[in-house]
Amino acid sequence: MMLAEKEATLADNARALAAKDGVIEQLEDRVEEQNRELAKVSAERDAALQLAFRKRQERYIDNPNQFLLDFGDTPDTRSFVEGIADAADEQEDTPARRKKRPRKIRNEQLPEHLPRYEVQLDVPEDKKTCPSHGERKVIGYDVQETLEAVPAKLVVRRTLIPKLACPADPACGVIEAKRPVGLVEGNRYDTSVAAEVITSKYGYHVPVYRQQDIFASSGWTPARSTLQNVLKSAAHLVRPLVESFHDLVRAGPVLGTDDTTVTLTITNTPLPPNDSPKHERALEVIAKAREQQRGSITARMWAYRSITIPINVFDFTVSRHRDGPADFLQGFTGTLMADCYAGYEAIHAETGGLFTRAACVAHARRKVLEATDNHPIHTSRLLAWLKQLYDIEDRGKELSPADRQALRDAEARPLWTQIAEYIESTAVANVLPNEQFGKALGYLRNHHDQFVVYLDDGLVPIDNNDTEQLMKQVALGRKNWLVIGSVAAGYRAADLMTLVSSAVRNDLDVASYLKDLLDRLLAGDTDFHSMRPDIWKQSHPEAVRVYRQEERRDRADAKRSRRAHRRQAAKAAK
Repeated sequence: MMLAEKEATLADNARALAAKDGVIEQLEDRVEEQNRELAKVSAERDAALQLAFRKRQERYIDNPNQFLLDFGDTPDTRSFVEGIADAADEQEDTPARRKKRPRKIRNEQLPEHLPRYEVQLDVPEDKKTCPSHGERKVIGYDVQETLEAVPAKLVVRRTLIPKLACPADPACGVIEAKRPVGLVEGNRYDTSVAAEVITSKYGYHVPVYRQQDIFASSGWTPARSTLQNVLKSAAHLVRPLVESFHDLVRAGPVLGTDDTTVTLTITNTPLPPNDSPKHERALEVIAKAREQQRGSITARMWAYRSITIPINVFDFTVSRHRDGPADFLQGFTGTLMADCYAGYEAIHAETGGLFTRAACVAHARRKVLEATDNHPIHTSRLLAWLKQLYDIEDRGKELSPADRQALRDAEARPLWTQIAEYIESTAVANVLPNEQFGKALGYLRNHHDQFVVYLDDGLVPIDNNDTEQLMKQVALGRKNWLVIGSVAAGYRAADLMTLVSSAVRNDLDVASYLKDLLDRLLAGDTDFHSMRPDIWKQSHPEAVRVYRQEERRDRADAKRSRRAHRRQAAKAAK
């Protein structure tokens, strides 16, 4: 009996193994079929790509000097080709796509206001006489205009200050005209010099030692300390104006903020005055670093971007402790758009909820995107909803705040309800919290109330991307300046970057704007309202960079067109 049972068991095992072998064979056949399908798709894509490049090549084939591109089968070229193919797949041949946008006619004429001089060419002597009829006469000229670059011209202004004396009695004393006030002692450097130095360092990210070489090419070789003194004097002069900008952005209804790192040298750095919590933190951090015999520390540059007033403000702190933003945000009662930094939560609690916290949805989308490899199905569903949210924002950009909020109520709010239900559903219950996708889910759950704040106010953006873009201005400068030499230099940099960045935001000629500000401040002008960049440009239209506005509009139009096409394609696919 026992033997029979064993034989039966062996027979069952054999049948199970045979069934497994059958399943394996089916899987192998399926894999082979999928490989064939993949090869077919790849071949079709390659053919389409070749066609696209062949059309482009036909456009330039008449040029014998045209370089031929070698798309060899290397990993880099394959990824490049695949990227182009994906882009080609998105651009479907629809009537809307086939309709070409009118080409902008560019003015190739050199500006009329530029000074001109003439150079007249001469014909060789042997060509001036006709062999048959004698001397040739000039019947006219063809004019060819060529733009020349001349190094910046520096001039010295000599101001004659009359001195008057009484001829009858020298004891009456000497009277002289009121001397003009300058940035530095003796009025040796005009405000135009300061404007150029500030613009070069904080607008074009050129450090002082390179500016020394640039000035030298124009005939003046200043000491680096001279240029630094010009910066110090200018920063001291504009401080009250910058503080008024601080007040403006704090008084606004919506404020975006972000921060990034800068290196602060502390070897010989004088300590700041102990007159605020932010400065107390600076004393503490620097003292601790010196005890550790460190030569530098990682400090922070903060950006605050007003949503309703086109002004950007920068602030400097020696660390990322909440004392810095807490000091700046004193009295702010609007909505703060930022990332989910815990310091903002602490400040919010300390103020008794004086302001409203809104979280950047782009950060949530980024965390979901990072988890795509681990949970592609879950992440694709969340990303699809988030994409719809951004499409809604794209359609609402040109609307009034009230209409934008109505659009969000009608279309965005139901999507957020779906997201909230999904992240709490049993479908994702088994996702471990330490997984990448688990962290993304935790991020969405913990900050959900802050993500949806923008639904209740048409002025609040969906994300903080515009403010985070300001960090590029700091990053570019950081790569060139390398370090900030002192706490005071950090404060100066923040103040001057405030003016430069706000001028750039308003498409202004930065140097022209700064020179006018410095001239007026030196003269004692305190009409800070008229010095706002958005107000100032109304009376100085010649300083507005119109081409920047046109470029931005063209980019926005192209972006809206692409998104509209994607929406149409999505509707057609349903």
